[in-house]
Amino acid sequence: MAPGPGALESLSVGGGRHKMTWSRSAMGTLVTVTAIHRSRELAEDAAGRAFGEMDRLVALLSRYEPASALSVLNGEGVLPSPPPELRAVVSGALRFHAISKGAFDPTVRPLVDLFRGSTATPPSQELSQALDLVGARKVKLRRRTIGFDRAGMGMTLDGIAKGYVVDRMADVLAGRGLRDFLIDAGGDIRSAGRREDGRPWQVAVQDPAKEGAFPDLIGLTEGAVATSGSYETYFHRDRTRHHIVNGGGGVSPNESLSVSVLAPTAMAADALATAVFVIGPRAGIALMDSLPGCACLVVDGRGRPLPSARWRSAKDLFTSKAGAP
Repeated sequence: MAPGPGALESLSVGGGRHKMTWSRSAMGTLVTVTAIHRSRELAEDAAGRAFGEMDRLVALLSRYEPASALSVLNGEGVLPSPPPELRAVVSGALRFHAISKGAFDPTVRPLVDLFRGSTATPPSQELSQALDLVGARKVKLRRRTIGFDRAGMGMTLDGIAKGYVVDRMADVLAGRGLRDFLIDAGGDIRSAGRREDGRPWQVAVQDPAKEGAFPDLIGLTEGAVATSGSYETYFHRDRTRHHIVNGGGGVSPNESLSVSVLAPTAMAADALATAVFVIGPRAGIALMDSLPGCACLVVDGRGRPLPSARWRSAKDLFTSKAGAP
C-alpha cells in the first residue's frame, strides 16, 4: 500500500539501505514519516498503512469532522457503543486529568470556543456560563457509553489525540517490520531505532521567539517528545488568550512560552506538555520529577530554559521500555 502523494525523497545510505521520507497534511499540521530500511517496497507499504491508520483515527477523533464519534458525542451529550479508539483516548485524558490534579482537562471546549469567537475579553457572565460546563469529573465513561452530566458540555481532545494517532502510526510501522523510523506530526514526535549513521535521531526544541536558535537538541532512540506553546495560536490581539486554557479559572497561562516533554509514548508526552504549561514552570517541573520515565524542558515567560531533574540524562538514554504514566 503506497502512502499516496507527498513522498519527499528516497536516498541510498549505504549497506543496501534506503532512507525514505513521506509527508502529508493532516490534523492541522504537516505529518512526516522518515524510515530506513533495505526494502523500498516494504517501507512504502508500511508508510501507506500508517497514513491510512492516521486517516481512520482522525475521522473518529477530530472535533472538526462533523461525522466523527467525538462530534456526535459533543452534539448529543452521550454516545452509546463508542468506538474503542475514542474510549482509549477519553480514558487517557481522564487519567492525565487525575495525574495533573486537574491541570489537563479535556472538557475546556466551551472556553476555547468562547475565546475563539471573541476579539475581546468575554463578558464575565459568558465566562461564568462557560466555566460551569467545564470539569472532567462531569464526564461519565461507562462500559457501553460515554456521556456528560450537563447539557452544553463538550470535549476537545486536541491536547492528547494527536499523540495517540502518532503512537498508533508507530505501531503500524513496527508491525510491518520497520525498526528505524521517526514520525513528526507538527512537534508530536515518536521514534524507533537510529538514523542512517547509527546515531540517535536528532530533535530540536522549537525556539518560541522563532529567532533561529534552539533551546536544546535531543538525541532520541525509542520514545516520544511533544511540545506545547503559546506562540502558535492566539485568539486576541493582546495575546492574553490562546489555545491552551486553564479550566479552573478560564484563563490562558502566561508563565511559560513553551513546554517540551519526553515520555515513553507520544500520547503521554502530548498530554503532559499541556498539563505542565497550565500548571506553570515550578509546579510543572515538580510534577515531571515525580513521574518515572518522563522529563521536561520549560522555556519560561522570560525565555529562560528550565530543565527537570532527568532532562539531561534522559535525552540520550530514552527508551520506550520505561513505564508510561
